[in-house]
Amino acid sequence: RVKNVGSRMSQAVDHYLVSNGFKKIKKNFQWSFELVNESSVNAWCMPGGKIVFYTGIMPLVMNDAGIAVIMGHEMAHAVARHGNERMSQQIALYMGGISLAVAMNQKPEETRNIFLSVYGIGGTLGALAYSRKHEYEADKIGMVFMALTGYDPAEAISFWERMEAYSSGVHIPQFLSTHPTHTNRIKEMKEFLPKAQKYYKP
Repeated sequence: RVKNVGSRMSQAVDHYLVSNGFKKIKKNFQWSFELVNESSVNAWCMPGGKIVFYTGIMPLVMNDAGIAVIMGHEMAHAVARHGNERMSQQIALYMGGISLAVAMNQKPEETRNIFLSVYGIGGTLGALAYSRKHEYEADKIGMVFMALTGYDPAEAISFWERMEAYSSGVHIPQFLSTHPTHTNRIKEMKEFLPKAQKYYKP
């Protein structure tokens, strides 16, 4: 199911990019979709389009549209180059603004640690706030991507309401989290839904 939804969505996203003058951006992606037997409620995407779901998130998706919510969100991170932006920002914070190429050549250990921080856990409060901005953006772009593929973007709201119920109201304070609170995220998606619906053709 993950591979089937991913295949459908990647074709729609690639078509959208080419049709809107972003052919060069499309060339950056070799989409692939994997499901890992891991209990964590999580999914992630690396630059280049490798998307991984953990089995722990599958009970919350409930249907293919639920998979499309997560898939669209992760694809949006890749297309918007959020990982690269975060990497560049962290290098600027910790290494005085030198380029990624120079950092990798001159300070490989420090650069590796920054990479692990960007794609794992850590960072300053300023960097975390920047990441939350990315999360809101990825939610909205992801809703458009799923709509372009024929999935109702309203399912994004339903999915995050399930996530909120799953978390039983226990949240990390937003200012210390790389992700927005579920409540804030749902509010933003409800406001954006009319725009996303314009792309939806069942």
